[in-house]
Order: sequence, then structure tokens, then C-alpha cells
Amino acid sequence: MDVAEFTPEPDQYAWTFGGVAPVRRIRPGTALRLWTEDAYCGTLRSTADLPSASLRMPFVNPQTGPFYVEGAEPGDTLVLHLVELTPARTWGVSTTIPFFGGLTSTDRTATLQDPLPERTWIYEVDSDKQTVGFVAQSAPLELALPLEPMLGTVGVAPAAGEARSSLVPDMFGGNMDTPEMRAGATCFLRVNVEGALFSVGDGHYRQGEGESCGTAVEGAMNVVLIVDLLKTPGPVWPRIENDDYLAVVGSSRPLEDAWRAGQVDMVGWLGSLYGLDKLDAYQLLSQVSEVPLANVVDVNYSVVTRVPKRLLPTADVYSGIHRHLRDLAASLS
Repeated sequence: MDVAEFTPEPDQYAWTFGGVAPVRRIRPGTALRLWTEDAYCGTLRSTADLPSASLRMPFVNPQTGPFYVEGAEPGDTLVLHLVELTPARTWGVSTTIPFFGGLTSTDRTATLQDPLPERTWIYEVDSDKQTVGFVAQSAPLELALPLEPMLGTVGVAPAAGEARSSLVPDMFGGNMDTPEMRAGATCFLRVNVEGALFSVGDGHYRQGEGESCGTAVEGAMNVVLIVDLLKTPGPVWPRIENDDYLAVVGSSRPLEDAWRAGQVDMVGWLGSLYGLDKLDAYQLLSQVSEVPLANVVDVNYSVVTRVPKRLLPTADVYSGIHRHLRDLAASLS
């Protein structure tokens, strides 16, 4: 297996999906060892650092990439298997940001209320115990929370020549902010442009479902992933397979339309896997689906529709490529 390494310089960060020249060309079957910067570009390092003084919008969520995949053509299925996600720093950071978050006035939900105050929390990483430390600022409360690394952004260039901010989730993937995007997961994305032009970033050391205040425990990440390509029609919405679940991430506003997008795509996926018509697949999904919220704060909201594989007959999902890549991943450890 070919293995390529890439650590971007700050002037190589991508701030959009689409509209950016590739940093490397790679062949399907290549393993990539990457480094990604945190959502704040490493500017917040203490509780005294506040977003209003340190962030320069829209330059947040810097992406590592894009990568041009040899042979990828519009309509194909790009396959990304996440092998390892490891914190690249001994600390992560989270904040409240004025007019941003799920429980405050925003530019989309305008009210006459003042914004919530901004505040910065630093989470120390204990790599031996595999925890991150929450320290309250209003009371003597400290908690060691499990370290659960994930990538907030995984995506390809959009269709029709669009360039979309790295803050946006949509059909191309992007800033989905779902904890499903963790080590051991295989992501399936439809290729929209020649070469796919995928990038990754926005590492989270942990995040609750919904990302309520708008920020996770943000941190720089060491990423190992395997890239592959299938000459089969790509999914409308990002799909994920891990050892336990099949999942679809739908993104839209209002929230129910994000839910509908994932539900409709999962109806189609179940139908194609088991030969079901639309109503049978709809009925089955109604009895087995789980629907965790990914985020309710981004430009579009993201909702995950997932089904437990233990409740379904064994199926040949994308020709068994998840199992194949999982086995290949073992050789990289």
C-alpha cells in the first residue's frame, strides 16, 4: 500500500470546499498520514484568549487538502476509511461566541436580546487515561471526560463549480460535525468534479450530539486514513458504515428537512440492499432507525439517520469495502 504524508503550512490551508487547487495527487488505495489544525487556527491557547479578539471570519475550520484522486469522475463513489485520529496537542479548547450557538440569538434567529457573553475553556488531554478535563469557571467542578476524537469536516468539492465555506455541511459533506466520523468509520461521498478534491479538518477531541453551544473540544489532529474509489453511482447524501451501523447524514434548514433528507436516502439504501420497494423500506426504517442530532448550529443543521446492523440481515454493502479497508488498516498500526 502506498503511504503519503502531508502537513500543511498555514498558507496552504483551504477555507472552502471547491475553488481550491489540489495540494497532492494520489491513487486509490493510498493511505494518508495528515495533520489538521483546530477550528480556531491555534489562536486560542488560554482562558484569557477570546474569540472576538483572535478569530478572523470567515477564516475558521482550516482544511487539510484538497487531494486529487486519480481516476475519480463525477458520479463515482469516493471512499474514505478513518484509521486513526490522535490529538496532536496536549490541550483542546471550546468557547461561546456572540450570536453563535443553539441557545442564543443568532443572525438567523434575530431577537432584541443581548448576545451571551463569550468565554473560553481549556481542556487538558490526559493521553494515559484517555480523557479531557472540563474545568468549570463558576463553581469548583472538574470532570474527566472520555477522549473521543472525531473529524468535524470531511467533504469533496461541490457540483456546478460551487465553492462552499468550510463552515457549511451539505450534500458534498463538509462541516457535518457528527461524532460518527471517528476512527473505524468508512465514509462514502459522491464525486462531483474530476479528481473529487476532498479535504478534512476541524478535529474534535470530543463533542456531544448537537454541539449545543456551537463548538466542541476543538483540537489539532493527527489523521490516518485510506482513500479508495468505486465506479458505482455515489450517494446523494454522505453515507457512513462502521462495524455496528449504517448511517446517512442529511443537512438542511429547518431541522426537519435535515431529518427528512437522511431518512429518504436511508429508505433508498435499504431498498437497494435488500430488494425492498419504497413502502417496505419506509416501514422497516420506521421500526429500526436511530436519529442522533449532529449539529444544530451550523449554516445548515445536520441530522444522522442510522440503523443497527445487528437488526438487519448481512448485506454486501458497497461490495464489502468497509471490511476490506478495516483489514488493511490493521497493517498500518
